[in-house]
Amino acid sequence: MGHREELMAGARRCLEERGYAHTTSRDIAAAAKAPLGTINYHYGSKEALLNAAMLESIQEWGAKVQQSAPEPEATVGARLEAMWARIIESQVTDRPLLVAASESLTQAERSPEVRAQIARAYEGARPQLAADLHGISGAEGSADAATARAVGSVHMALVAGLTQQWLIDPEHAPSAAEIAAGLRAIARSLDSDA
Repeated sequence: MGHREELMAGARRCLEERGYAHTTSRDIAAAAKAPLGTINYHYGSKEALLNAAMLESIQEWGAKVQQSAPEPEATVGARLEAMWARIIESQVTDRPLLVAASESLTQAERSPEVRAQIARAYEGARPQLAADLHGISGAEGSADAATARAVGSVHMALVAGLTQQWLIDPEHAPSAAEIAAGLRAIARSLDSDA
């Protein structure tokens, strides 16, 4: 493994052990057993490395919570409830990563580089969520693409909100069944307004 890969592994370890805000360049270099200067050489800055490590970790987390989905012939509701249950379970098993991810989001306010990286990741995740969970996809600019973006955006908002609730107040955070019931009630209200 070269310095680049060692640095990535070290940054990911530091994010989970120390968090985004408390990880220094020296921490990463020590965890990677790499010279301090290799961070700037390979990634440009500590922040760029931490952001890349965070995005890689979150993408892996997203793939994990979407795997083991019910059979393709299962209802959308069953698929969504299973995914929400895995997300809730991950609030315990992956808590250090989710705390670090929340910390990294606050950095976007002061760093255009962080904001751009996160925004690119969000834009790619929206249609992927719609395709994976609802089978909605389409060429860019089509009606299906606009629907996929909207559906993926709602899922992203739900994941972020659910994570925040479970990190702050797990005793009162909603279950997967409660989320499904709430979404069904909202959908019925929207349909009755139409």
